[in-house]
Amino acid sequence: MRLRNIPRAEGVLQAHPIVIKEENNQKGKWNQIFGNDHPIYIEIGMGKGQFLMTLAKQNPDINYIGIERYSSVLFRALQKREALEAEGTSMPNLCYMCIDAEDLPKIFGKGEVKGIYLN
Repeated sequence: MRLRNIPRAEGVLQAHPIVIKEENNQKGKWNQIFGNDHPIYIEIGMGKGQFLMTLAKQNPDINYIGIERYSSVLFRALQKREALEAEGTSMPNLCYMCIDAEDLPKIFGKGEVKGIYLN
């Protein structure tokens, strides 16, 4: 897959409320992001987000965090989600982070993540 740079992607991600920006400050407090104690599952390398959006719609009692390293790819996932929300599909149990997966041990505490998807 050829990755195209989208110049405005960084700015959109920084301004969007469902993209977590200060992930290093959340260790041990991730359920506060969602406002509940539901289990948290993450997908590493979520791409354009279709897999995780499907899970979030099917499982409202599970919180999901999509992790993507490239801002341009995450921007496309955000656009797809916004299109679904415009059609009336709500996914309050899904957030995103634009980080490298090698930082995960610094971001999540022991036992905070119930499961990991790596497709």
